[in-house]
Amino acid sequence: MLRFITILFAVILIAQSYIFLSSDSHAKKISEAKEQIVNIYSSRKEELIKNLFDKFTEETGIKVNFVTDKAGKLISRLQAEGRNSPADLLLTVDVGNLSYASELGLLDDVKSKTLTQNISEKYRSNNWFGLSVRARPIFYNKEKVKPEQLSTYENLSDPKWKGKILIRSSSNIYNQSLLASLIEANGLETTEKWANGLVANFARKPQGGDTDQLRALAAGVGDVAVANSYYYGRLVASEKEADKKVVEKIAIFFPNQNDRGAHVNISGGGVLKHAKNRDNAIKLLEFLSSHDAQKFYAEVNHEYPILADTKLSEIVLSFGKFKQDEIPLSALSKHRAEVLKIADRAGWR
Repeated sequence: MLRFITILFAVILIAQSYIFLSSDSHAKKISEAKEQIVNIYSSRKEELIKNLFDKFTEETGIKVNFVTDKAGKLISRLQAEGRNSPADLLLTVDVGNLSYASELGLLDDVKSKTLTQNISEKYRSNNWFGLSVRARPIFYNKEKVKPEQLSTYENLSDPKWKGKILIRSSSNIYNQSLLASLIEANGLETTEKWANGLVANFARKPQGGDTDQLRALAAGVGDVAVANSYYYGRLVASEKEADKKVVEKIAIFFPNQNDRGAHVNISGGGVLKHAKNRDNAIKLLEFLSSHDAQKFYAEVNHEYPILADTKLSEIVLSFGKFKQDEIPLSALSKHRAEVLKIADRAGWR
């Protein structure tokens, strides 16, 4: 009898242990299901992306964690972290940054029917995807310049513009991509001559960002400036009196409309090679290429949506229609080394 009771007690203990382990395993699965996440390194500012991430979480239940910093710093951080990086997705501006990350082996190839359908081939590769488009037009002070005096990027090196050109540093990726597009269109020798002429026409030593060039233009420091279109859009949307005065004094001009078209670039993203939450990263990219997200890019960021049938914001519509340069963005990255050499030799700091 005692032996029977001992065996029965042992069976009960084993059964309780099994129930506990099963319960613990089930709780762990529930916990993991609740903790669906995607980790992002983003060079886009929080105010430009936070609402989109919140909407994504609301629709999918996937929590978005993100760190923001300059593109160069994020790419260096990814290199240092290697396979131990917690990041699943890199979001950044300009094809130059995306191509550089790809060349370093940081991005993973992605096959997605949704991304292929939503994003034109000229705005994507096998491992990076454009999510919005921005132009880099010319702006002019309406009191000093008539639009018929403007024509092309190439014309900005003409001596008639001596002491009149405003543009930021050549260390900026936007200008590096613009230079690369000129190399692709005109060749190295012609582009180097252009850079020398452009530098000779500077109204001041390059300083500040694109918005600073537009403010200086309105203040009469120079006659023309080169800047990305959405910076102008933000000034147009601003309720600040100082910004309204800037907008009153300047106007936008899209160059090269009789030949290849105005230079355009993208903001975009790529899934990282060592992503721990790869599927969630792809889902977020797909969401960012959807109608809801593209509408946000258009209306809030004043960018051109990547999804062709998305309605432009009233502010972007006010810029007017223009012909885009059809040079494949993927072709620009091959000129990185030449761009830096040309800028350095021209004294474009």
